[in-house]
Amino acid sequence: MSSERLLEVLSMLPAATVETVYMTFVSTFFACLMGFPLGVYLYAASPAGLVPRRLLYNVLSRIVNLFRSFPFIILMILLIPLTRLIIRTSIGPVAAIIPLSIAAAPFVARVAETALSEVELGVITAARAMGSTNFQIIRKVLIPEAMPALISGLALTIINLIGYSAMAGAIGGGGLGNLAIRYGYYRFTTDVMIAAVIVILLFVEAVQIAGTLLSRYLLSKR
Repeated sequence: MSSERLLEVLSMLPAATVETVYMTFVSTFFACLMGFPLGVYLYAASPAGLVPRRLLYNVLSRIVNLFRSFPFIILMILLIPLTRLIIRTSIGPVAAIIPLSIAAAPFVARVAETALSEVELGVITAARAMGSTNFQIIRKVLIPEAMPALISGLALTIINLIGYSAMAGAIGGGGLGNLAIRYGYYRFTTDVMIAAVIVILLFVEAVQIAGTLLSRYLLSKR
């Protein structure tokens, strides 16, 4: 590839980065919208939860585990009909948000369940002694106490979605993954692929640092 062509391709890097950031954070929002309530319910229905429902918990827990272990690239292909039904296309960053959100929702659910389970039992007992309802315990006790762990888990979710968004580029999802595959791998332009990978790594590092700092800040305010 000529130097002019290489510069032209590298000029696509900012737009591809914006697409990756857009896909990642919008899908994180929808994943939390779906996964967080499920995670709260999983905690509440667990054997050690507020309202134990062993059978229902076991069924939901296995469904969550099933979707968490499902390969994303296969899930994305299976969801193409649904994506086309919702937004009339299966190509581009907007289309990639649907499978990204669905893939991340079970992860968010498990993160939420784990974070809530780590709250000390004594805090819950004290809230019950003061006459708090289960909903009040969840909203005013469990979630605030678990917030540092929830933030750390959210950072991991975003990092996973960054990796998923790169895989989405393999089938036209857009973003840095699409740039690396189309212009870096298929056209044997190593410079483009390396540049895309470096930006992805910097994005991951920024999210990890932000999550760690915010989690530590919340811990210090307890």
